[in-house]
Amino acid sequence: MVKRLTNISPTIKDVAKKAGVSIATVSLAIHKNKRISTVTRNKVLRIVRELNYHASRSAKGLVTKTTGNIGFVLTEDHFLKTEPFYTMIFLGTEFVTKGNHYYVLLATIKKDYKESDDLPRFILERSVDGVIVAGKVSPIFIQKLSKYNIPLVIVDYHPPTDEHCVVMIDNITGGYNATKHLIDLGHKEIAFIGADVTHPSISGRLMGFKQALENHGIEIKQQNIITDADYPDRQNGYNAAKRLSEINKNITAIFTCNDAMAIGVMQYCSDNRINIPGDISLVGFDDVEADLLLNPPLTTIRVPKVELGIEAMNAMVNLLADKSNYRAKKILVPVELIIRNSTRQI
Repeated sequence: MVKRLTNISPTIKDVAKKAGVSIATVSLAIHKNKRISTVTRNKVLRIVRELNYHASRSAKGLVTKTTGNIGFVLTEDHFLKTEPFYTMIFLGTEFVTKGNHYYVLLATIKKDYKESDDLPRFILERSVDGVIVAGKVSPIFIQKLSKYNIPLVIVDYHPPTDEHCVVMIDNITGGYNATKHLIDLGHKEIAFIGADVTHPSISGRLMGFKQALENHGIEIKQQNIITDADYPDRQNGYNAAKRLSEINKNITAIFTCNDAMAIGVMQYCSDNRINIPGDISLVGFDDVEADLLLNPPLTTIRVPKVELGIEAMNAMVNLLADKSNYRAKKILVPVELIIRNSTRQI
């Protein structure tokens, strides 16, 4: 009989002692290794159940040569400025890992990541089986990471090369539907506000905007497109709205590349007694929780953020299950137009 102190979890040594076998035999039996006979395996597993033993990650790793960890990497500015968006993606990965017995480890890197910058410690120490990168990161980071031959899935960003598995929002369709909604309401003088069009998500939304105008016979006016800011935040949305009001007084509708910039536009309009939607109809993109608290509530494109995380982690689990069958692929997650009170018929 193995004596254990109350409230102390049983160890693999406890199982081995009660079963009369070595620790290595217990580990092999738990992982159903063919080197262990059926009789011995069943005996060990019966004692595992009796003692309510749960194998530690380190013990499993000795046999499977895996860590059970998945790294989740994003830039510091994404984590700080768009935390609700990427937090929900992170939550989606967690939903999948619970059913697959993985842990997700979070790390941030610099937006302007350089060759001299360190990789996250869990990569350097090979403490993860795969890495999910969320949002736009420096190509240098991807290049350095590739030298470690760690399975990689990228979500909400498509790097210049097509050699990775990427999970993307259907940005073009979202941009098209947002603009078409404004056109259907009678608007023709429609502006686009964005930033960092080198980001595939934002460039896709701009592409959808242009396609909708073209398909409905509306001239694309470059003066109505403002995309020169380096980051799509509220302040840059505010500044872009100010510039638009100075350039073209005839604008009746604005589509912004995300909700943060839309909130900046709302603030500018409030400060300058411009009524939304009376004077300007406004559509955002993302559908963050704050949209319902705005006055008026924001019409936007809903991005299924949790689903993005789920798709990314499912892709990673499948990749880890069969590394030999890996191929680069692009997974598109659909979006949805949510109509609220910031748009109106003219």
